[in-house]
Amino acid sequence: MTGRHHKKKSKLWLRKLGPGLITGASDDDPSGIATYSQAGARFGTQLLWTALVTYPMMVAIQEMCARIGLVTDRGLMGNIRQHYPRWVLYLILLVSFPSITLNIGADIAGMGAVAHMVLPDVPAPAFSLLFTVSMMYAMVQWNYRKIATVLKWLCITLFTYLLIPFFTGTNWLQVLRHTFIPEIRWDAAFLMALVGILGTTISPYLFFWQASMEVEEENDLHLVVNKRIIRDMNTDVKGGIAFSNLVFYFIILTAGTVLFQAGMHDIETVEEAARALRPLAGDMAAWLFALGVMGTGLLAVPVLAGSLSYMMAETFGWEEGMNKKFHEAKGFYITLLVSVGIGISILFIGISPVKALLYTAVLYGLVAPVLIAIVLHMSNNKKIMGRYTNDRWTNAMGGLAFVLMSVAAVALLIMI
Repeated sequence: MTGRHHKKKSKLWLRKLGPGLITGASDDDPSGIATYSQAGARFGTQLLWTALVTYPMMVAIQEMCARIGLVTDRGLMGNIRQHYPRWVLYLILLVSFPSITLNIGADIAGMGAVAHMVLPDVPAPAFSLLFTVSMMYAMVQWNYRKIATVLKWLCITLFTYLLIPFFTGTNWLQVLRHTFIPEIRWDAAFLMALVGILGTTISPYLFFWQASMEVEEENDLHLVVNKRIIRDMNTDVKGGIAFSNLVFYFIILTAGTVLFQAGMHDIETVEEAARALRPLAGDMAAWLFALGVMGTGLLAVPVLAGSLSYMMAETFGWEEGMNKKFHEAKGFYITLLVSVGIGISILFIGISPVKALLYTAVLYGLVAPVLIAIVLHMSNNKKIMGRYTNDRWTNAMGGLAFVLMSVAAVALLIMI
């Protein structure tokens, strides 16, 4: 009876995972994997503690965004448009559009590169085009429920990163020490890696996606917001971010165990990381790594493009939503297609994916503190949130995230 009860509770918990799981998993996109691999290759397992430290801050921010979406039945940009000066709205859009499209381009390039590594007879650009066309078709033709279901299943590919350290000689005592005892080195390279992890983990596009997906979920399931719905959303967000941070922890662990110990400290792309793993950890580890890159790319690019579409639609008052047909929400879908089109064009106009990631990091770093401040202000405003305003813990974690991202933004500007 007890076993059946636990099984039933597990099924109910899994059913509650939705927008939060997708948002969390998409945070480990190919560009994020490159950042985590660089950190592990250069500093070994010394930065594993960041997975624990960033978790409560990420939960607080994504939970605020989700709650804003549920309570107001609007995305973040829709709320900013209604409650803040227009220049704030346009400034966020001006910075977000290039950063998100550059991120899309870097992710597509990474997917194509690792696919080419697995099947060398097919050129990397051909794979990138194939992935792009497939994602464009799915995003336009499928409805929200189908897209959400496919994205949930794609999250499974990220489990590959949890397997790789068990194929290699991992010093688990050292891993435990670096997980629970933070180690900070006061040099530019270490601080740059730390800033990179913060910027990759606390990504502004996720704020917009989370809020808009909660609105989609609310409308799709005809939810009436109450304490139980808010509680379920909390479970979803905590589970999604826990999964995201677990994956990024294991990516740093893989690179820190295999590449760092072999003296391979300069890794710039996911392709380099996957290729380096093959002679050191075997074909299985390299293929698992490559599979994870392709899976998370298929998950992350729709999230990136979708977040930009919601931002544009809410800014200019267009019809929006993945449950609408193309002719019902033309501006929404055209933005989606254009952003992916611009992203893949980066491959053919000579912009290095590594440089694209640097530009993206700078732009995200500049906009993140502003957005966190707005989200904190909005989620504490009783005129907007009614009785669903922040508690002290959420404010403390959100405030800490604001301070850290502000410091990171200043540090990034000084170091570039």
